[in-house]
Amino acid sequence: MVVDSAWAVLVLFLGVLPSDAGPVGWRADVQLAVAIVLPLLMVFRRRRPDVTVAAAAAIGLAQVALDVDPAASSIAYLVFAYTGAAFGSAWISRLALAAGLAAGPLVFWQLKPVKTNYDPDTDSVTQHPYSIGETLLIMTLMSTPFILCWAWGRLTRVRRAYLVELEDRAARLERERDAQAKVAVAAERARIARELHDVVAHNVSVMIVQADGAAYVLDNSPQQAKEALGTIASTGRQALVEMRRLLGVLRTSDTAEEYVPQPGVEELPELLDQVRTAGLQVDFATSGHPRELPRGVELTVYRIVQEALTNVRKHGGPDVHARVAVDFGERELAVLIEDDGRGSTDEQLTGGGADGQGHGLIGMRERVGMVSGSLDVGPRPGGGFRIRAVLPLKAAH
Repeated sequence: MVVDSAWAVLVLFLGVLPSDAGPVGWRADVQLAVAIVLPLLMVFRRRRPDVTVAAAAAIGLAQVALDVDPAASSIAYLVFAYTGAAFGSAWISRLALAAGLAAGPLVFWQLKPVKTNYDPDTDSVTQHPYSIGETLLIMTLMSTPFILCWAWGRLTRVRRAYLVELEDRAARLERERDAQAKVAVAAERARIARELHDVVAHNVSVMIVQADGAAYVLDNSPQQAKEALGTIASTGRQALVEMRRLLGVLRTSDTAEEYVPQPGVEELPELLDQVRTAGLQVDFATSGHPRELPRGVELTVYRIVQEALTNVRKHGGPDVHARVAVDFGERELAVLIEDDGRGSTDEQLTGGGADGQGHGLIGMRERVGMVSGSLDVGPRPGGGFRIRAVLPLKAAH
């Protein structure tokens, strides 16, 4: 309103300047009133564009109807043509355009200009009306400033709408970025939870088995108890190292790859040795042509075998025997873990792992699903439990 008020003061000053050729009588009073009202409307044109533009159009028609000659304050009509297109509603914008088109013909009709010719031979002056072509040209020239102001206002409106759309798009992209960040954080938390479950469940179960065995043979065979305690210590250190790596992911994102544990198929023999030390008999066999695998597939295979053997120790019962087989196919990798224990339990079939909270087989399915593989879990024909995972691979060269 400060800027509009400054322009309004200028228009008011031009409108109230005295003029020798101005109207007299009541027409002079009307012209003065118009010179005051139009600047007043200019002050509020942005806050009330529809009302001020409609009022300005009505005042202009009243000037024509009352035959009041336009004064310098008529510059305000150009401002209202711009205002209607830039800030007004659709019907006000159309009204401003129609008023701008009609301004030239109305002013020409009100002024009724005539062409004046001077004859130097007879020293006489003659007047006659303009031709149709000249009349149309003059009307067009009179309406052109109004049309240009309306077009300028329309361009301003389109540009403002474009900027609003850009701001809305930027805000929407920011919201989508925040949502994607939340999804990524949730996925990372789920991944870390799976890793912690696999590490803790496996190593702690080994430590419990060794601790029970050490307590059982402590009096009769101190040497075996000492070996069991050594296994507990090494297993605990291994669990501590992997947990520190996982916690490093939570401390910093810049060195996440450095801390993420990435055991693979090559580390399976070490895992099986650890399981055998804990008292579980496990056979291991590979077939096909071993080759380098994607790191995601490597970690998935290791964690599936680790979780499956942890379940065997928990649910298989005494004197259970397990078998692990890895088959390197042309386009897929098959992992089979089966045992001859007590068979399936409700806890296993519903996803109960070593923690008893339903995270074991659920974690397996999530890992297999992340690499677009398939998982078959269920009782083994002839007794026991069977887990088979098939992971797609690229064709071997």
